[in-house]
Amino acid sequence: MRFATWNVNSVKARLPRLLDWLAGTAPDVVCLQETKVTADGFPEREVAELGYATAAYGQGRWNGVAVLSRIGLDDVRRGFAGEPGYPDPEARAISARCGGIRFMSVYVPNGRTPDDPHYTYKLQWLAALRDALVPDLADGPLVVAGDYNVAPTDADVWDVTLFAGSTHVTPPERAALAAIRDLGLADVPARPLKGDHPFTYWDYRAGMFHQNKGMRIDLVYGSADVTGRVSDAYVDREARKGKGPSDHAPIVVDLTD
Repeated sequence: MRFATWNVNSVKARLPRLLDWLAGTAPDVVCLQETKVTADGFPEREVAELGYATAAYGQGRWNGVAVLSRIGLDDVRRGFAGEPGYPDPEARAISARCGGIRFMSVYVPNGRTPDDPHYTYKLQWLAALRDALVPDLADGPLVVAGDYNVAPTDADVWDVTLFAGSTHVTPPERAALAAIRDLGLADVPARPLKGDHPFTYWDYRAGMFHQNKGMRIDLVYGSADVTGRVSDAYVDREARKGKGPSDHAPIVVDLTD
């Protein structure tokens, strides 16, 4: 089995690139984030031509998540129990069972700045996600993949001194991630295709990508019965190149049978 996660930063804007990437990479399951379309607006027909069924959850111009699968798509759940809102629940999590594994695609709130109410919302959202994952873990193999908007360690940003006083690297955010891992999930390390750092996000500002001034904020967390089967995992940096890319690169994970 091959699966992937990708913050596409607008599925409509990135549709030709997404379709080419699906055809060339051929993942069995894909978790997408920041689709920026309503569920009805997702291009289901186009991905169906490549053999994928779609479960989508969206709000239009903001947020939006989806799971694509060509190995079954059952027990779809939009959102999760106890999910906080801002002020109402947003389209930030969707899960489905595919090939015997529950895949959850998550788009964690950004937080904006540590003194912004959105930061408090982010911490509340992560805590609620942790609680909601307890029954899912007891129910079978689980993957929780997506844009977490948190760099787990100092090594996951290109220059941690530049992030002092900013979100994505604060101790409370990292503690919230650790609490999720402590449930029995492990971070699947992905190898970089270039350089020493498996960054997944680079700002659009000129030179950031080419200088590899990025962050590792897209993560794959899996239960032991999934991570024990990982034969390879890589950040597809090639998908970040060219004209009109997303500011994120996909992570691709291969599992043994």
